[in-house]
Amino acid sequence: MRIGIELNGVLRDTISKITQVYEKHMVEEMAEEIIKTYETTVDSEDYVEMSFDEVDFTYEIKSPVTSLNLMDHFSFKDKDELYNFMYEEFPMQIFGHAPSTELTSFNDLNDIYYRLRDDHDLMIVSDEIGRSKPASLFFLSKFGCLIEKVKFYSNSTINSMWGEIDILLTSNPDLLLSYPDNKIIIKYETEYNKQINSEYSITKIKELEDVLNTILKPE
Repeated sequence: MRIGIELNGVLRDTISKITQVYEKHMVEEMAEEIIKTYETTVDSEDYVEMSFDEVDFTYEIKSPVTSLNLMDHFSFKDKDELYNFMYEEFPMQIFGHAPSTELTSFNDLNDIYYRLRDDHDLMIVSDEIGRSKPASLFFLSKFGCLIEKVKFYSNSTINSMWGEIDILLTSNPDLLLSYPDNKIIIKYETEYNKQINSEYSITKIKELEDVLNTILKPE
């Protein structure tokens, strides 16, 4: 069988890194810019009250992050600003230097790979755009991922991803809710997909092999 393992949300804790980078570069740095602007026009006693009331836009995080619609949880002026933040200004910080979802994610994944590689094809799959692709390859290298095949896809090329796998492990709500009838989905449970029911579900990477054995056992 051909088994696809999603990068974002399953192996890489992308959301926590987005939160960290956004907090540093959007919230804190923008607040510092406001301070510099007002330092020359108001005295220090008046600053806090005046400055934040007078700005036209406030960068803020709306926690907890319960969906993958980032505009619902991170304030951006528009989708173009979100795109620039993710894929132009900070792709390496976000996608290359994100933590793994679990402390032992890749140790467990490599162990599974060693046991299954003779009978099954394992592939990393990930929805990536532009500069997030090399950043993601850096991430996989940094954590010592041994799986040879990596498939990047987008909304326009997702059918090619489905054409190369039979089973997909994912945390993405869109994929959990909509997938080809001839494919099998395994849900990796997260805060943003816990309301979605799935026939097969895991909370840790090390559980994957047992679920695969259940799926693949002879009837």
